[in-house]
Amino acid sequence: MFEKDMETWQRRVEHYWNLMSPKVTSNTLRNVMDMKANMGSFAAALRGKDVWVMNVVPHDGPSTLRIVYDRGLIGTTHDWCESFSTYPRTYDLLHAWTVFSDLEKRDCGPEDLLLEMDRMLRPTGFIIIHDKQIVIDYVKKYLAALHWETVATADSISDDGNEVILVIQKKLWLTTGSVDTDQ
Repeated sequence: MFEKDMETWQRRVEHYWNLMSPKVTSNTLRNVMDMKANMGSFAAALRGKDVWVMNVVPHDGPSTLRIVYDRGLIGTTHDWCESFSTYPRTYDLLHAWTVFSDLEKRDCGPEDLLLEMDRMLRPTGFIIIHDKQIVIDYVKKYLAALHWETVATADSISDDGNEVILVIQKKLWLTTGSVDTDQ
């Protein structure tokens, strides 16, 4: 089971990296968060990359944190209707596979999650949202307000044909007064 799962995740990670390749250099990504880790397969597929991955298992989902630990990975459980303690780090990449779809079933808003993701993400960091097309369209409405830009959009390579991948990059906010043009 793990072998087939790992092959699938290796393909997904390669697909993600291809989508981000125009913007990612060898040391662009260091701290990564998988916001819906399940068994930690995304993190395991990143073992060949020089990154640190925080695996977050949904508090109301299957209790798979033990599997994450058994694979030699780190992780925690969390409710995405609440804020996430990021001290002492922020993240260069957030991976959100159906995290927004999961919120639809609960009494918390996707706007709050977008703001939380913005808070956790470093300037020039990336977000990979892998979800239904309706969710992707909803998120796109907030890109300008959050100073995020679309890097790529692609169909999912998973078996479910109605999921889409949206890769976003957070812009570096600069005010006109923060740039000294006299030098």
